[in-house]
Amino acid sequence: MAWWLIAFAHGDLAPSEGTAEPCVTSIHSFSSAFLFSIEVQVTIGFGGRMVTEECPLAILILIVQNIVGLMINAIMLGCIFMKTAQAHRRAETLIFSKHAVIALRHGRLCFMLRVGDLRKSMIISATIHMQVVRKTTSPEGEVVPLHQVDIPM
Repeated sequence: MAWWLIAFAHGDLAPSEGTAEPCVTSIHSFSSAFLFSIEVQVTIGFGGRMVTEECPLAILILIVQNIVGLMINAIMLGCIFMKTAQAHRRAETLIFSKHAVIALRHGRLCFMLRVGDLRKSMIISATIHMQVVRKTTSPEGEVVPLHQVDIPM
């Protein structure tokens, strides 16, 4: 709308013979002003339409639109980054019971504990991997202080 108003105020929409150079070349209607705005916003154009040095206001609007466009792009990129980065912070909202139990279930000893979620959203297709970390001695007599053994779940 701003580009159309600039062209309208400068008299570029109804050019008469012998008039001054237009503020933006090839703007003849609202549609062409809208297309020029899109070209400015996504920097795909300036082939046929371009700002001339005739109107300082048009240059100012061009600068403002570029700055606002960069800010919109930065905010959108930040939103996308935050959305993808939140998955890794999910472990901060999980709490585990202070006590675990080993009990007989279906004829086998089972290690049981509770996991709670502090968020209101549900965890979908969660997977848990558990390991026992203990000090062991190899058959050769080497002491392994942090031997990790996977527990099947």
